[in-house]
Amino acid sequence: MGFWSERKVFVTGADGFIGSWVAKKLVEEKAKVVVLVRDLKPELGFDLQGLRNKVTVVKGDLADLGVLQRALNEYSIDSVFHIAAQAIVGTANKSPLSTFESNIKGTWNLMEACRLHEGVERIVVASSDKAYGIQKKLPYTEESPLLGCYPYDASKACTDIIARSYHATYGLPVAVTRNANTYGGADLNFSRIVPDAIRCILGGKTFEIRSDGSPERDYMYVKDAADAYVLLAEKLGRNELKGQAFNFGSGKPVKVVELFGKIAVACGKPNTKPKVLGTATNEIDRQYLSIEKARKVLGWKPEFSLEEGLQETVQWYREYFKK
Repeated sequence: MGFWSERKVFVTGADGFIGSWVAKKLVEEKAKVVVLVRDLKPELGFDLQGLRNKVTVVKGDLADLGVLQRALNEYSIDSVFHIAAQAIVGTANKSPLSTFESNIKGTWNLMEACRLHEGVERIVVASSDKAYGIQKKLPYTEESPLLGCYPYDASKACTDIIARSYHATYGLPVAVTRNANTYGGADLNFSRIVPDAIRCILGGKTFEIRSDGSPERDYMYVKDAADAYVLLAEKLGRNELKGQAFNFGSGKPVKVVELFGKIAVACGKPNTKPKVLGTATNEIDRQYLSIEKARKVLGWKPEFSLEEGLQETVQWYREYFKK
């Protein structure tokens, strides 16, 4: 039997993008997966993955501590993946309070529920590379200070610190992921560059880049991200990893205009050009991660190149748009 066989796992964010891929991997590994869902939207992430009848759904909100305590107790949860968040930068700028409620209060509620439930053996909490904010020294390492100052960035810095404080103070078996920009199939937030660019290119429409095209980002394929979450959780039996943060990404920064070019190639339309607006605000100019700690300590490395990941991603959306 594999590590996850019959383990009782609670996943927040499985109705969204990355969480749905983590839930899918855990189901494939024969775990008993319980997911938290706030809004019953027409297309939930785990439905896109064909998981509706393979997971247990708890209806509730991260802001409700009682719901979280009930879920952990009723289903005898021993492993927790906290991936749910309001993750759209533009939404955070427009509505900071709801973002803080979801991302910060949601985290302290779940950490408190885990503290009160004695059976939890491992907890992985999703922070973000955005928590690092603007740094003079690149790439970001896990020792870089958390300087997030815009609403989304600040909310993830708070998530990160709160989660690790529960280890430092109460010995909670928690580790934090600081992931690069993640892309892949089943991401229906079309305000993000990869799904929106694919939709525009395949639909014959002009894609608009909000920045001037020069910002550099680190992009990681979602299958690599899901593998990172699950591997980190497996390794949390090692006491020295508890309370630690890990960067996961490609370690290779790409300019936004270059990324668009690679997406166009993956779509089979390499001559497609974007419209550059230069209107984006509250975004960091250059961001990329050192993943050396994950390589050395966990033995993790990304399996997909950007080109390989984009090929699979484009194929997913081709199938999705046919429906």
